[in-house]
Amino acid sequence: MRALRNASTKSSVKTAVKKYEAQLAQGDLSAAEAALRKAISAIDKAAKKGVIHKNQAARRKSRLSRKLVALAGAPGTPVAQQ
Repeated sequence: MRALRNASTKSSVKTAVKKYEAQLAQGDLSAAEAALRKAISAIDKAAKKGVIHKNQAARRKSRLSRKLVALAGAPGTPVAQQ
């Protein structure tokens, strides 16, 4: 039973992240921000349930956020300068 719940939760995370990355690829900032919030919510829920480790959740959220900042082209950010 736990394996099914874990698989479902991981799938939700993957789906939310893919939708976010699709919005990034289109270059739509407002839609990407909304998708980022949903992806972060899915990641937080997975971490809360113990499906992924809290540090992994933090790392994933950080990487997703950095992609949005890079797309926005905020000056002074290491990712945007690359």
